[in-house]
Amino acid sequence: MTRPSLPIDDTTTSPLLRTGVPGLDDVLGGGLTPGRLYLAEGSPGSGKTTIAMQFLMEGVRMGEAVLYVTLSETADELQGVARSHGWNLNGVEIREMLPAQESLSPEEQYTVFHPSEVELGETTIRILEDVKRINPSRVVFDSLSELRLLAGNSLRYRRQILALKQFFAGRNCTVVLLDDMTAVEHDLQVQSISHAVVRLEQINPDYGGARRRLVVLKYRGQSFRGGYHDYKITRGGLIVFPRLVAAEHVEAVSQTKMPSGLKELDDLLGGGIERGTSTLLVGAPGTGKSSVAVQFAMAAAERGECTALFIFDESIATMRTRSEGMGMEISKHMASGRIRVRQVDPAELSPGEFVHEIRQAVTEHHASVVVIDSLNGYLNAMPDERFLIVQLHELLTFLGQSGVATVLIGAQHGLIGMQMHSPVDASYLADAVVLLRYFEAEGEVRQAISVMKKRGGQHERSIRSFKITPDGLSLGPPLRQFRGILTGVPIPLEGVVDPDTPAK
Repeated sequence: MTRPSLPIDDTTTSPLLRTGVPGLDDVLGGGLTPGRLYLAEGSPGSGKTTIAMQFLMEGVRMGEAVLYVTLSETADELQGVARSHGWNLNGVEIREMLPAQESLSPEEQYTVFHPSEVELGETTIRILEDVKRINPSRVVFDSLSELRLLAGNSLRYRRQILALKQFFAGRNCTVVLLDDMTAVEHDLQVQSISHAVVRLEQINPDYGGARRRLVVLKYRGQSFRGGYHDYKITRGGLIVFPRLVAAEHVEAVSQTKMPSGLKELDDLLGGGIERGTSTLLVGAPGTGKSSVAVQFAMAAAERGECTALFIFDESIATMRTRSEGMGMEISKHMASGRIRVRQVDPAELSPGEFVHEIRQAVTEHHASVVVIDSLNGYLNAMPDERFLIVQLHELLTFLGQSGVATVLIGAQHGLIGMQMHSPVDASYLADAVVLLRYFEAEGEVRQAISVMKKRGGQHERSIRSFKITPDGLSLGPPLRQFRGILTGVPIPLEGVVDPDTPAK
């Protein structure tokens, strides 16, 4: 069941329980239905214990009695995990169900009964006694692999899980079972009896940090956000980045013009770029794509609006130095918060977290212009190009419906000539495409700029000269004295004077 673009039904008799995990309630459609049994499964190190502790601490914060039943870790180990996150587990009742040290002595070895028959029964009795004494509203079992070993066979294990479910169902208690999936054969019986199942996955790429994602496999009677959602574990707990669904963020947008502050560039673009549209700046490295993007950011800041720049390919210091070398006083706008710059490390930042930061820039900081520099770096963050295009489509749709003008930068392979190509073809997604090229003329390497596509209205069809000077960007008149500029080696037309040629 996937989550529709409708508001969650709040007419249920019991309100949903908050999990205490940022972003997870959004994925679950509001939280957990109280009084049910849930399963959180994942390989060791994926964050199951962390998410369970956050769930219980949220219960303590709400004034509830909570119980953590551990069959694999000691209370000291759990306290160590809590300290690593800066948590205080006061109010969380921890019950160890580890085998006693005396059980290792030969005198304690069973001879008449199988160990599973005795140990499982003793463990169950101790658990039930604690539940009756504490009367918790939230319980975590960590983990099912130990219960599976105590049961000895699959039949006893399944019957024990069913018995636990029936016992807690009559006590209005919400139970979360943790499973590390270490069994040789993955048993789907627990999934079938659970009210909801959340799987946590950890992926270790060939380079960079581990990537983590979760998916809700089932949730009875509740609309939830399907698909995979990236998450990370930091000091303070687990944070989930819900997958972006653009259809849930539909707003009426007036596509008004946003000028760049440079008359010639605005003339080329038919008055500027429009709110709610995306503009792709494409060209060889060094042709001025980033400088044009900063020009739009500066113009928005001068109007009192906020701009968010996400840069993959250069440092913030380099961008600031380059911009101020062209007379763009970007530092003052960065200090005021009108221009917010985020340097992105594609080896460490997951695509889901990147999209989450863009959403924050729009919803919390009210950015009217978003710059992604560049798509090449974005591709490195998500090596599978097919999914990159799908996610980019969702992102641009969301930004467009939010009235944000998006500027994308795509660096082409090569420097000059006809053999130029882009690693990511996003031209069909963008509402406008601006091409910047090098060309050779009279022993000099010059630059040209032109608009190849614009859905927002009329634009110039001409190719203009383009320069980056200490005084800023400079666009010249249309280059009508050449033919074949886009080839990189144009042919001068006879009788037409080159305005960039100094007079003799």
